[in-house]
Amino acid sequence: MMKHKFKSLAILLLCFMVACKDGKQTEKTGALLFPQGDKNTNSNFKGDVWVKSLVEPDSLNENAVGNVTFAAGARSNWHTHPAGQILLATEGVGYYQEKGKAKIILRKGDSIKCPPNLAHWHGASQDTAFVQIAITGRQHGPTKWLEPVSDEDYRGL
Repeated sequence: MMKHKFKSLAILLLCFMVACKDGKQTEKTGALLFPQGDKNTNSNFKGDVWVKSLVEPDSLNENAVGNVTFAAGARSNWHTHPAGQILLATEGVGYYQEKGKAKIILRKGDSIKCPPNLAHWHGASQDTAFVQIAITGRQHGPTKWLEPVSDEDYRGL
């Protein structure tokens, strides 16, 4: 089973790299790599956030893959992923923070591995939108949503 997950993730990353090979053209035209998706309407985020599911988990690969677009200043609540998560920054400037650690600035091309069951949040910087691909393992259960990120935590005070 682990071999199938690795193979599926490798194929996904290869497709991502092929899609990005003409990145200069994408930057010039302003075209999105993946569709923006639907505007979020639940209380797990603050600000305007759009989510587009790209890959649904199934019996062969239990990873969900989604494109998440955060408007400037938007962010997730604190949350955990029982099987961890990988974030790939594709546009803009964003933030990522694990509970008890300093906030990290993310830019296009950056990646983050969120360890399983570790409280964290992510979102856009204060003045720039941010787009990420989120690869989330579902084999140990769904995301566990926690409290909103305070303005102090968001600003890094």
